[in-house]
Amino acid sequence: MAFGIGMMFTMVFGLIMVVMIVIMVVILLRAARGISTWNKNNHSPCLTVSAVVVSRRTEVSHHCHTNAGDAGGGHHTTSSTWYYVTFQFVSGDRMEFPVDGSEYGMLVEGDEGELTFQGTRYLGFERKRP
Repeated sequence: MAFGIGMMFTMVFGLIMVVMIVIMVVILLRAARGISTWNKNNHSPCLTVSAVVVSRRTEVSHHCHTNAGDAGGGHHTTSSTWYYVTFQFVSGDRMEFPVDGSEYGMLVEGDEGELTFQGTRYLGFERKRP
């Protein structure tokens, strides 16, 4: 069975449209999930509870980019770091929160104090003074 140029164009165009639709659906689902989490956090009570820092971790992502128009094949690398801290409550329950780098640097495993949070949103940690 021979395919004409018109048939090939139609198939390629259809494939491109399917890929674009899948990408748009993924983008919309991620946006909806982010808005849902934001809304849930906003409607959650702001709580302050006794907690202990039980662990800290980082997640580093590296990206290599080519320089457009560089005949020498040059590139540059960027990296992003996300910081997380896990707190344990008196009940034994644990929650992990994303925190900024300066907050991450001030918290040490074993620190005891008062954790303030709203849903999954970290608001602060006040260390107990000995």
